[in-house]
Amino acid sequence: MDLSSSQGLLDTATAALAAAESHLDAAAKAVRARVSGDKGVDNTLLEREQVAAHGYAWCATYVYAMRALLGWARRLQADGRFHALEQCILIAGLGEYLAQLSGGIAISQTEIVRPLELGLVGGAPALATDTVRALVAARAEPQLGRRICALAIERHGWGEVALGDEALELMAGQIRRYADETIAPHAQEWHQADVLIPDAVLRSLSEMGVFGVTVPEAHGGMGLGKVAMCVVTEELSRGYLGVGSLGTRSEIAAELIGSGGTDEQKARWLPRIASGEVMPTAVFTEPNIGSDLASLQTRAVLSGDAYRITGNKTWITHASRSDLMTLLARTGAPNSGYKGLSMLLVEKPRGTPADLFPVQGLSGSEIRVLGYRGMKEYELAFDGLATPKASLLGGVEGQGFKQLMATFESARIQTAARAVGVAQNALELGMQYAQERLQFSKPILEFPRISGKIAWMAVETMIARQLALFAARTKDSGRRCDIEAGMAKLLAARVAWTNADCALQIHGGNGYAEEYPVSRLLVDARILSIFEGAAEIQAGVIAKGLLAQAGA
Repeated sequence: MDLSSSQGLLDTATAALAAAESHLDAAAKAVRARVSGDKGVDNTLLEREQVAAHGYAWCATYVYAMRALLGWARRLQADGRFHALEQCILIAGLGEYLAQLSGGIAISQTEIVRPLELGLVGGAPALATDTVRALVAARAEPQLGRRICALAIERHGWGEVALGDEALELMAGQIRRYADETIAPHAQEWHQADVLIPDAVLRSLSEMGVFGVTVPEAHGGMGLGKVAMCVVTEELSRGYLGVGSLGTRSEIAAELIGSGGTDEQKARWLPRIASGEVMPTAVFTEPNIGSDLASLQTRAVLSGDAYRITGNKTWITHASRSDLMTLLARTGAPNSGYKGLSMLLVEKPRGTPADLFPVQGLSGSEIRVLGYRGMKEYELAFDGLATPKASLLGGVEGQGFKQLMATFESARIQTAARAVGVAQNALELGMQYAQERLQFSKPILEFPRISGKIAWMAVETMIARQLALFAARTKDSGRRCDIEAGMAKLLAARVAWTNADCALQIHGGNGYAEEYPVSRLLVDARILSIFEGAAEIQAGVIAKGLLAQAGA
């Protein structure tokens, strides 16, 4: 194997990926044998074998991520931009993931899934190839981490993203400068004061078109795809997760209305969402009911020309300052499950600190949180809140669950992009501190375990980014991508957390001080593996989807 030339490296990587895919096929067969009943995947068995199933989901996520990273390297090679830094990233990324596929993947801080847990009693023979060994050995080379850091310093960057579109690259640069100049200098202040992101920031984001990136031009948006959404979201989240998340609610609302709304609803709401005139909030979760949407209790009863809403919702982000609630409620019988759910577009006045919910039939209180500030979280109580019959999304009852599911792909891709932004910020803060902090008469970056941490942060951030972009391109092509979107969210959330944790460790005691931004990143990153589908739920969805495909 020749890892010294770019083409030799790509050839070796291609062969190693084929071995990883063979390993994944073997894992799929072993796990499917454990969870299959007479009619395919059995939910009871799937729950009993949850560790194996979720471990398989993580194995698949690794293989898809490796595939995305190799695709990135090939595009760079074709453009003549596959340089030394990018080659080192490919070696480190593939080598480490191959080693973990063989030796064990940490699916949480306390759980490691090895081939044996998947039912592969003979280990991972598919990975016992010369190409795999070569990449794993190259990843273990002590100088690789130092070389990645040195090349990043020399290049003033962390590798080509390979967007393949000059307009997107210009957009990324514009948003990056805005984040550096307008958001990052104030993010710690906003976080520590636990205040809403200033209205001036909302206005500037509106002027840049952030809230209408994917809204069709016919409805006042930019008419771009999910790749553009990733670019914008990542750069804003790199400045401050709260700002990067402002567009999430607009994205969800616009997709709900664009895909399921009537012509009148599209004409009324989409231009106002795209312009930033209307700030939406997603009102789905209820107390004691997270991902079990079939058990939602909030009721919307039609009385004359209006629905009356009664019930409670929780963890509603940006609820007070929003103008429009996309609200999931039960219009069917109490035991009607998913089929009895409907989505309502409920208009409301913006609240103020003195009067959070100035409308009859709605009250609420703030939930104080560790991080992810800037929009605030609320408990809501509905006591007969009235909304016109025309608020029913699509005009037909019982479509709410289906309409919501259609938005999950985009929401999870966007969450992956938010996580990549946080991960990138942590990487940059860790590197800056490691260069500036002197111990024993030299920068701590010169110590192998510090440079090694930073190098791996850089590598895995690129892997997560490329997996998110892969999911976004799949979505833009019109293909179903619930599995790819779930994988992107699953991996990127973990990378954000590990990067933030490593960056704080590099800061030492200073990282634990609230005055240092890295302390904020730790609490911001922690939410990413919880919302938009907790990591455990996400792994279950991925496993079930892939196992069903494998048995088809």
